[in-house]
Amino acid sequence: MRRKVLGVTLAVVATVAATFAGAGAASAAPPPKTPIPNSTPGWLKNATKGGPANGAVSARVYLAPAGGMDALAALATAVSTPGSARYRHFLTADQYHATFDASQPTVDAVTSWLQGAGLKTTVDPRHRFVDVSGGVGNANKAFGVTISNYTHDGLTVQAPDGAATAPGELAGAVIAVDGLDTTPSFVDPKTQKPAPPDGGFRNSPICGKTYGSATPANLATPDGTVLPAFDGATLPYSPCGYTGPQLRNAYEAGLTGGLDGTGVTVAITDAYASPTIEADANRYATDTGDKPFAAGQFSQNVPNAYTNVNSNKSNHQCGMAGWYGEETLDVEAVHAMAPGANIRYYAGKSCMDPDLLDTFTRINDENVANIVTNSWGGSGDVVKPSLFLAYETAFLQGAAQGISYAFSSGDDGDQATKLGSPQTDYPASDPYVTAVGGTSTAITDAGITGETGWQTSKYVLKNGAWSQSDAFLYGGGGGYSSNVAEPQYQKDAGIVSPNGGRAVPDVSMDGDPTTGMLVGQTQTFTGQAAYDTYRIGGTSLASPLFAGITALKIQANGGGLGLLNPTIYGTHGQGFQDVTGAGIDKGAIRVDFANGLDASGGYVYSVRTFNGATTTQSVGPGWDTETGWGSARAAWVQ
Repeated sequence: MRRKVLGVTLAVVATVAATFAGAGAASAAPPPKTPIPNSTPGWLKNATKGGPANGAVSARVYLAPAGGMDALAALATAVSTPGSARYRHFLTADQYHATFDASQPTVDAVTSWLQGAGLKTTVDPRHRFVDVSGGVGNANKAFGVTISNYTHDGLTVQAPDGAATAPGELAGAVIAVDGLDTTPSFVDPKTQKPAPPDGGFRNSPICGKTYGSATPANLATPDGTVLPAFDGATLPYSPCGYTGPQLRNAYEAGLTGGLDGTGVTVAITDAYASPTIEADANRYATDTGDKPFAAGQFSQNVPNAYTNVNSNKSNHQCGMAGWYGEETLDVEAVHAMAPGANIRYYAGKSCMDPDLLDTFTRINDENVANIVTNSWGGSGDVVKPSLFLAYETAFLQGAAQGISYAFSSGDDGDQATKLGSPQTDYPASDPYVTAVGGTSTAITDAGITGETGWQTSKYVLKNGAWSQSDAFLYGGGGGYSSNVAEPQYQKDAGIVSPNGGRAVPDVSMDGDPTTGMLVGQTQTFTGQAAYDTYRIGGTSLASPLFAGITALKIQANGGGLGLLNPTIYGTHGQGFQDVTGAGIDKGAIRVDFANGLDASGGYVYSVRTFNGATTTQSVGPGWDTETGWGSARAAWVQ
């Protein structure tokens, strides 16, 4: 599922708060109007216009932080940059709001303008925005537009005919408006599973406990199928799925001081909440040799009700059950890497962008989390500009308070196969988050013995030979943003962006589902709920693995670090293993149940290549568009 917003160009709007002396005073002439930045729908020129809209309008008017976005960005960068005089002098949530909440005179001026047009207003308690509702005619009057019905990209929506406007004296205070254009905007998990997500599924038993431990030579196929060499090489079976002890041995070898994340809180955001998550995570930990959560170590912050629920993910709905697996992976991966850390799960009431944004409001204002992992996003950089500003404000507030945000970089490589041209994914491409890409990773009892970028092509068995069925199946997201400018910390590190856009990813961890993690989850098998395990991957795995090991770094430093990227780029990836593609096979053989459940339907055989798909991305020395600076090791922590 991708965001249904097309052709929008993002812009970071730098503003200075307006003064309001004389606001609302009588005037002989109508006061001048000023366009609200990026409020013209980007798809408008390709849409079919219908008649005037005559329904209701529900919109959100976003207010600039006091002092403007530039001032907030400067503070967030200063407190997150080693060597800065303000490094790690973070604000509390109360201090943030006292400094950056829009002033009461600003709010009064905005509500006076909107109410004067007949709209009802509700002000966010922290003055981030003003929600408005009313008729189309009232909205037309307030924003100086004509809202009409349009059809675009298979959707029927209502939207303004051009840029919305605000009174001239509010030019620096109103930075965006969302909701006049009713095109839905939602996100999807960055997870790759071996079967459709809503039904139960299991691994077949033809797999290795560690990478390379099972091959056709020492483990015969159950139905006598002969598996030929691949491009002249004998490939191993895929691992059954790495467990917590294996992942820690791989990434955290050499750590001293007993670091395990104690005293650190890792936040996780997804849509909805699995009703069996704590029981599943505890059983998984116990069965794989780890400790279950201690009392109070796992907690949840959930909304009062959920919306946009539809298991078929149709009509712009979200597929609630499919998100349960996402939460399961995130929770179990963080606990695997940082078994002593507290985990606090924040559920969005749907997969719509505004509802996921709400989780960040709760995280920042509670101010108990040190790092936030997010395993979801849109396809491409396309997002409503108003939502971009809201996301970025949330990330900046987090950094100002010492909270680090990490995002999966996506599972569609450079997006060219899916979207027709190279793109990065948002929010991973925001400069105020750490984008985590994916690797194909060989983990044995000795640790990581091979690692390359994750870009997979697929071959199936046909007439006794391997035949390519997918030139590009999936792969870790990366490249250069076409909408978000390259941040200064990347320029200072010598990253040369060919189009001037933000370079993605920053770092990487295991993400290839062929070398993925074993997780345990209660699923539905033939109408009955039951717990079982399966292997899973995607950059949805990479982000919580990175958050888990970074929790140990936060523990070692005695507290939060804010935006991590100035540290990562300022040291040219110190503490990360440069991924060059050495020490790993061309791919691995997958043996899957044809029905995803058991042997009754037979088996299917495939080869999934490691870094075998052709994209605009590459793996090489130093930073690269597949793996960033590489994967975290003990030196990142200490």
